[in-house]
Amino acid sequence: MLRMYLMQVWFNLSDDGGEDSIYDGYAMRSFMHINLNEQQVPDATTLLKFRHMIETNKIGGKIFADVSNRFDKAGLIMNGGTIVDASLMATSKSTKNWDDWRDPEMHQTNKGNEWYFGMKVHASVDAGSGYVHTITGTPANEHDVSETANLIREDEKKSKTDFRVNKRPSSLKMAEDFKGLNWDRKMEHAKFAIRYKVEHPFLIVKKQMGYSKAVYRGIDKNMNRFHMLFASANLLMCSRVGRIKDFVGCMV
Repeated sequence: MLRMYLMQVWFNLSDDGGEDSIYDGYAMRSFMHINLNEQQVPDATTLLKFRHMIETNKIGGKIFADVSNRFDKAGLIMNGGTIVDASLMATSKSTKNWDDWRDPEMHQTNKGNEWYFGMKVHASVDAGSGYVHTITGTPANEHDVSETANLIREDEKKSKTDFRVNKRPSSLKMAEDFKGLNWDRKMEHAKFAIRYKVEHPFLIVKKQMGYSKAVYRGIDKNMNRFHMLFASANLLMCSRVGRIKDFVGCMV
């Protein structure tokens, strides 16, 4: 059942879609070690109950914490500062449901002259390695800066923290007839050369795993899914750089 749930997370499938994909895909049946001549595929209701059990006991957060701890023990996290960013996850505005109202835990906000209704996922990434070590979820109208204190590590809270905010390019104004070097733009470009690491996990979650919208009602249920997604993103990045043996070695 855990393998079936992981496939649901990785491919952004519904409960019914998870069941159908196992019947249709040989690779998914092989991953689940299921032989249709001998075994029966768990149905959508069984997957639904298993998913609710994981959400109720917050297993997603525990798996994410365990993966992060193993990265730290294996020496894959450099502890060289933290890069923080947030991403909007829109959800349905429809009131056509049993309660006849929108999700009370979500909120609307404006970004780029467009209105969004949903939540924000805040992530902090180790500046040295690029692996995500902490994520939190808030309503969409929560400002990024107000959540920063919950994203930095304990050792960074005890030391003198130097915050460096990456400004938007549009905020760097300069006269058109100026011929000199724009030092403000040059410094922001240097900061972005480090900050881009926090964009990579979001790229994996949104584009490769297809989870660009919050599909459940309530922040906690969605955060359980995001914990699983970002734990998987960390393992995928670790595999791509050929360090998965170091991660497996710390489990022995």
